[in-house]
Amino acid sequence: MEDVIYAEAFAATWVLGMAVMMEVGRRVGTRRLARDPAKGMAGLGMIESAVFALLGLMIAFTFSGASSRFDTRRMLLAEEVNDIGTAYLRLDLLPSAAQPPLRALFRDYVSARLVAYAKWSDADAAKAELARCEAFQREIWTRAVAATGEPGAHVEAARLVLPALNAMIDITTTRTMAARIHPPAVVYGILFILGLGCALLAGYGMAENPTRSWAHILGFIVLVGAAVFVILDLEYPRIGFIRLDAYDQLLVDLLQQMK
Repeated sequence: MEDVIYAEAFAATWVLGMAVMMEVGRRVGTRRLARDPAKGMAGLGMIESAVFALLGLMIAFTFSGASSRFDTRRMLLAEEVNDIGTAYLRLDLLPSAAQPPLRALFRDYVSARLVAYAKWSDADAAKAELARCEAFQREIWTRAVAATGEPGAHVEAARLVLPALNAMIDITTTRTMAARIHPPAVVYGILFILGLGCALLAGYGMAENPTRSWAHILGFIVLVGAAVFVILDLEYPRIGFIRLDAYDQLLVDLLQQMK
């Protein structure tokens, strides 16, 4: 359903790339010190500070955005459950004969919504289920519009039932768009390049130390890689370890109440 950046692949590639760039930087720094030990690493501190600050800001902003979008998707799921529940309850305003088939359609509709998001990582399967959902929406709307004008309908049926159905239908578009909204790929490209640049500078700066400090090297690349892994996992909560599946239980509970 969307162009996905897989957190595991991105983070693993980034960690490996940073490890290589740190080693490259260290070797370049060692050669420079061997040629001109008097100059040392003069002037490097300000450059390192600026570049590392930029990396920190990029990670902070992307993490903040990913977390915000994750929360938005959770709240939209709750909003959809509320909209469906409200529309289902307002079916009581329709003639008694029209209610059973509409209630059955609602149950099928909620089931289709659950299946669509369960298959979200499979683009073709998810599209097929979303098409089923749209077909249910059209059928529910057509039957409800007809039922509001039948004898036995509440006098306010059209005014109360149809807006509730409209809200139920509109939220599906909102949820689909929210699931597809991510930062442009170039943002992650810049973050990737910036991380490699920081690793190069860090390795260059560590050349003054005759031995490698593995605690610092591994601590830096693993922690930064872990941060980016979490960011991407939050961005794509239907395919990673941080998932929205647990919150789909709201729809499951609603379906149980309809039976």
